[in-house]
Amino acid sequence: MALWDELVDTVLTNLAAKRHLFNTRLITLAPQPALPQTFAGPGPWDRATIEIYTDRASVQQWLTINGEACIQDDEADQKLILFSGNDYMCLSSHPAIRDAAVKAAQEHGMGPRGSPLACGYTTYHKLVEESLAQLMKKQDCILCSSGYSANTAVMSAVGSVSSLLAVGRKPTEDERIAIFSDASNHASIIDGIRHMERMQEGVAFVYKHRDMSHLESLLIFSMGSNFAPLPELVELREKYGFLLVVDDAHGTFVYGENGGGAPELFGCQDDIDIVVSSLSKAAGCMGGFIACSTRWKRLILSRGRSLTFSTALPVPVVASVYAAIHVSKMERWRRSVLLENTQYFASLTELDIYNPVISVVVGSEDTVLKAHRFIFHPNFLLPYHIDSFIFSSFIFIFKCSHLLRSGFLVEPIRPPVVPPNTCRLRITLSTAHSSDDIKRLVDALKPWLPVKQAR
Repeated sequence: MALWDELVDTVLTNLAAKRHLFNTRLITLAPQPALPQTFAGPGPWDRATIEIYTDRASVQQWLTINGEACIQDDEADQKLILFSGNDYMCLSSHPAIRDAAVKAAQEHGMGPRGSPLACGYTTYHKLVEESLAQLMKKQDCILCSSGYSANTAVMSAVGSVSSLLAVGRKPTEDERIAIFSDASNHASIIDGIRHMERMQEGVAFVYKHRDMSHLESLLIFSMGSNFAPLPELVELREKYGFLLVVDDAHGTFVYGENGGGAPELFGCQDDIDIVVSSLSKAAGCMGGFIACSTRWKRLILSRGRSLTFSTALPVPVVASVYAAIHVSKMERWRRSVLLENTQYFASLTELDIYNPVISVVVGSEDTVLKAHRFIFHPNFLLPYHIDSFIFSSFIFIFKCSHLLRSGFLVEPIRPPVVPPNTCRLRITLSTAHSSDDIKRLVDALKPWLPVKQAR
């Protein structure tokens, strides 16, 4: 990727000449966090991440339609099993993560509050960036307030290359940066590309989801549940010399021997130029990051508007992220348990799934609402015209004669989040789910699962 390195170096020189080359300002906070305690197996704190207790008033508020309660008062108190969270590794309640946040808060409060380019960047932030860069096998890393801001910052920086090279003039059509984006990419990537296009810094081409032939023809996933074809993308990168940026928000800490995500799983970490990921999912904390080369870090810090104009993550959050990185690396059994749960769900449903994010596509909006109504308790009467905001979370209850009544919180996905007639039930598994939890959920979902073929 020598060509891209030369382009970015030229851009950095031009920015430096204008005194527009920014960098973080390091604030020293001591002492540095110690390595946290880890465990050889699950503890009670793991189960706490998926057991959700609702009070009577909350349930009534969720399920009251047009001023009329849709649940009997004596059944309002409910313990739910969460199947919609992103805390796949159940680290959010881990004692080491809790202790790290508490200790940092006691010693430093929230820490200095400001942009990383002003006063919000501390030795804690630097330590986490170094740890993430090592995990992702990159020269450097940038901590971001969210995965959303990380993606928009990368798109802004990449798109700015053409205008920064065309000093004193508008870049021609042939000089503009072309970005090729999967049709199912996350909204943050799409929004970053749209901003780039509005600034007339680049042009975008959208290829069919996971369709490498379509991508290659253009060259001469978000609510889904499959991998990007990284080996094929790497081959195309070698052939055409494009910059390969991968969003691994749902893969970091989940896959790979050390938790390096999908790139580590497929053995192609060295062949990906920039990795964008989240700290709000499998890390159980908050924020996002960009793992990249040092030259790209300098450019993104200087041209990534979502970084320049955002306050840095609070120190207790950063301390908890540092603990999560270590716990994830040491407690490798968590990835094994998560894989076993995924395989068990697949065996019960015969769905072709390989990761803990599972989409059960049921079709139209009417169909997905019928699916909800069918597996609700009979006292739940939900009309089709219910406001979409109310459907952001649901109680799934299934009654079975040989089991105690159990409740499941499952996320329904409808337009505009997904295209029309592709409404789905989005299920996420974690290390804390038991085989019994999964079996009972599958029993409740049977009317909308593919019919098993006779063997």
